Amino acid sequence: MTAFSHPDDFAGQTQPLRAAAARVLQAVEDGQSLAQCLPLGHASITPQEKPELQALCYGTCRWYHRLDAELAQRLKKPLKKSDRVIHQLMLVALFQLRFSQQASYAVLNETVEACRALGKPHLTGLVNGILRAAEREGEPEPTEPAVIYSHPAWIVAKLRHNWPDHWQEILAANNTQAPMTLRVNADQGSREQYLQWLTDTGIEAKPTELAPWGIQLAKPVPVERLPGFGDGAVSVQDEAAQLCTTLLDLAPGQRVLDACAAPGGKTCAILEHCPELTEVVAIDQSAARLPRIRENLDRLCLSATLKEADAADTGQWWDGEPFDRILLDVPCSASGVIRRHPDIKLLRREADITPLAGIQLGLLESLWLTLKPGGRLVYATCSVFPQENHRIIQRFLRQQFDARLIGPEVSWGMDTGFGRQLLPDSQAHDGFFYSVLERSTQAPGPPIKNV
Repeated sequence: MTAFSHPDDFAGQTQPLRAAAARVLQAVEDGQSLAQCLPLGHASITPQEKPELQALCYGTCRWYHRLDAELAQRLKKPLKKSDRVIHQLMLVALFQLRFSQQASYAVLNETVEACRALGKPHLTGLVNGILRAAEREGEPEPTEPAVIYSHPAWIVAKLRHNWPDHWQEILAANNTQAPMTLRVNADQGSREQYLQWLTDTGIEAKPTELAPWGIQLAKPVPVERLPGFGDGAVSVQDEAAQLCTTLLDLAPGQRVLDACAAPGGKTCAILEHCPELTEVVAIDQSAARLPRIRENLDRLCLSATLKEADAADTGQWWDGEPFDRILLDVPCSASGVIRRHPDIKLLRREADITPLAGIQLGLLESLWLTLKPGGRLVYATCSVFPQENHRIIQRFLRQQFDARLIGPEVSWGMDTGFGRQLLPDSQAHDGFFYSVLERSTQAPGPPIKNV
């Protein structure tokens, strides 16, 4: 067995750290996300090793394509499928040799031991020989952009086509570790007060430039160290994601829908921004993710109506009472948050984008009918691909004649003609797209024929 299937498979079995990392990476290659399989990997190591396991797995995923290119050069022939976990083990070791401060002799010796622990003693000679050569000869000079920037070739090609002036900085930003950013609960105090609280606690931080309630930490810290976290004074949320509340134009008495709401960060931000809303309805299709929304609401002492439903199937959940505001944060490629989720490089396929675009347009069309005339809908993605962003809005406006595009009149991001695009910033925010639509109070006119 090379990939994780159930936590019981590893109950009571302590494995070498690198063996656990190799099995996690094999699970990712087999289609599981790091969020799914890392907790199972934790079951096979000591509690003290958990942070290092996470660092190994995230780092190897981040540089996977570059490391894999080097390993392919060093292997005379690919390992057979049943030995594939040893391929992952050597990638973990290469990551440490190339991108960590770990002593080389320790990497080599402990990787060989991990090979035995994985039940592959016959491959220890191969592993030892390849890693010793890698240490002795150094990394081959990468020449292809996909190898230099360690991304799938299709992502590189798509970014070069869509962002010819920015593709390299996007790829470089994707390979950085994202900063830890907080959202201050305005109902409990000001950003300036919380910044002082952090200073008094010995945590260095600064205000974000775009999000009015955002704070960026100089270094990540466990949430337990954040003053007032347990009492709801602050939440962890990227700066770009916080901007949704500034675009919704919230006011007391409104009824608001947060579609595709899990894990609930934006739901909570909406309620913090305007506590006098009549109701906030939060929908998510995944029953397993709804408790996360409830946990966030409870910590912040907030209340919302939670529904498990496919947001596009309005007949399943909508009571017929229209919404004044809708936040539609659609499922997407997550190409704007690769730095936070480097396993996206291994899990996402180019063939996924067109079906996702169909889901996004379908959600927009369905939820538009639940919006009150004169109401506002904010369409959001954490993607940098126009196919999921401004082209969706462009297609929607061609067919929806009671929809009007509103600016938004902001200074941040790039104007695409159908919304604002933020590209990932290695020093600040993730990549996000926002478009703001208003439903006309007038009856829609006849379709306009394309000329």
